[in-house]
Amino acid sequence: MNRPQPIITRWLSSAPAGVVSAYAILFSFATYFAMFAFRKPFAAASYDGLHSIGGVNLKTALVIGQIAGYGLAKFVGIKFCSETPRRRRGLLLVAMILVAEASLVLFAVLPPPLKPLGMFLNGAPLGMVWGLVVWYLEGRRSSELLLAGVSCSFILATGAVKDVGRAVLAGDSIPLWGVELPNPLPAIDENWMPAAVGLLFLAPFAVAVALLDQLPEPDLRDQQQRSPRTTMDRRRRTAFMARFLPGMALLLATYLCVTAFRDFRDNFMVELFSELGYSYQEHQTIISQSELAVGFGVALALAALYFVRDNARGLAAVFGVMITGLLLLGGSTWLHSHGRLSGFAWMTLIGLGSYLAYVPFGSVLFDRMMASTRTVGTAV
Repeated sequence: MNRPQPIITRWLSSAPAGVVSAYAILFSFATYFAMFAFRKPFAAASYDGLHSIGGVNLKTALVIGQIAGYGLAKFVGIKFCSETPRRRRGLLLVAMILVAEASLVLFAVLPPPLKPLGMFLNGAPLGMVWGLVVWYLEGRRSSELLLAGVSCSFILATGAVKDVGRAVLAGDSIPLWGVELPNPLPAIDENWMPAAVGLLFLAPFAVAVALLDQLPEPDLRDQQQRSPRTTMDRRRRTAFMARFLPGMALLLATYLCVTAFRDFRDNFMVELFSELGYSYQEHQTIISQSELAVGFGVALALAALYFVRDNARGLAAVFGVMITGLLLLGGSTWLHSHGRLSGFAWMTLIGLGSYLAYVPFGSVLFDRMMASTRTVGTAV
């Protein structure tokens, strides 16, 4: 016996396509934006003079620890996310965030040599949040628009939560895109700041997930145009990889390189802007300003893919966006090294270039691949 649909789901099932798309963009954006409050605020601190095991600079060790947990989660998620039934997605998202917040509390109390362990445990659950969120959005006629919206969320969030983290460290009001929000917390040290920022975003995350979970499944027209999206079991995954192994191997190599560059820029933006002469006292919101421009550029590029209706041509267009990003990254670096770009312009353009190459991997690339090959399964 099927359970009756919630009121919001029933309303969305009969609502105009534009309303459904706006709803999906709003709450997927809010969900993933809030998730970053549990992942990136630690990068707002410098942890100067502290070291981990082996004498490694503590912040470097924290970055490595979190990426190790995050990367491990991606491999676990190949099975875990792709086989998670719809009814469990919302609960799993909230459970993962609670584990991530508990790990930030553990991070706060551990001695410096062991703090990377806390970040490893923090990254592990967060690494599967993206897959579960994207599963709500893939396989729809408007997937490019929806995925552009949620992709924009983490580009904007990575800058915004660092500004929030620096404000919490200083006990200042919280700047968010030109709006000064009240800070209910006193000045907090570098150990407890990540957990404090996460606590501020815990309720917004839970509300966003609850509303995202009301989104109805793709309708018949979606399935006809983009192929049905069903749970991809081991047999289907094996068959897919056997069919596309050479191309997937090349994509993986590119992804690893782009991810390494993107994460270096992302995790050390505070230090990079300081080295370029932009102090926090004079440029309190410079990180979010840079990422706002990057987010707008990436969202515009991905949204433009919506107008390519043929799936094979759409896949080619996705590769075009990625190649353009790589060229922009290299070209802007050459211009900066020859004194033709300011530090702010360079940081913004290498951000735009790296995200244009990086973001399609987690969104439109595999959605278009599934649609153009008519493979039964999920892009997740």
